[in-house]
Amino acid sequence: MYYANVSQQLPHTSRVIEVTGNGKVMATPNYVQIQIEVQTRGKNVQEAQQENAIIMNRVIQSLLALHIPRENIQTAFYTISPVYDYEDGKQVFKDYEVTNAITVKVTDTSQIGEIIDTAVENGANRISSIQFNIDNVDAYYQQALSLALQNAQMKAKTIAETMHLPLQLQPIEIVEELEKAPVLYRSMAMVDSKISTPIEQGQIAINATVRVKFQY
Repeated sequence: MYYANVSQQLPHTSRVIEVTGNGKVMATPNYVQIQIEVQTRGKNVQEAQQENAIIMNRVIQSLLALHIPRENIQTAFYTISPVYDYEDGKQVFKDYEVTNAITVKVTDTSQIGEIIDTAVENGANRISSIQFNIDNVDAYYQQALSLALQNAQMKAKTIAETMHLPLQLQPIEIVEELEKAPVLYRSMAMVDSKISTPIEQGQIAINATVRVKFQY
């Protein structure tokens, strides 16, 4: 009896290894954005507004005196809100709260502590955000992307060598995974007001991730 060679009759099926490659590049920030706020309260909204304007103008002038360019100082938001208390389960008006927030771009990161202290000394009563950034983040991301591709290729080679598979090193598919914003590694400390507030800028981690398919 004749038996056909079944393996020759079956169509060739493509076999694929899919791996995830990761790359990371560390970069030192070259500027920081600080959000500085002035909050005032008053029974009369105009009085709260006027007090707020006087304080914020004083804060801005003090920053300009530190040689911060005016174009690096920008209003982030301005709000006027009624504030209520609850007495015997009833909402009772207390006063108005006026908040004026500015963002300050600082290119000399050694100046951060002095800027915060100066703003507070001149009436700012809230520092709500300190964000370290880099101008050329895309260049760092391209480096991370290259490392991610190399990492994916190494993973595929390790799998193929371990399993004795005839891996084709030319990938058949590459998918770039969207990454979140760069991760910042830093610390912040507030100390005695007689000493300049220390801010550690740390480094920013720029990550890239790819999914790559290889045929074998």
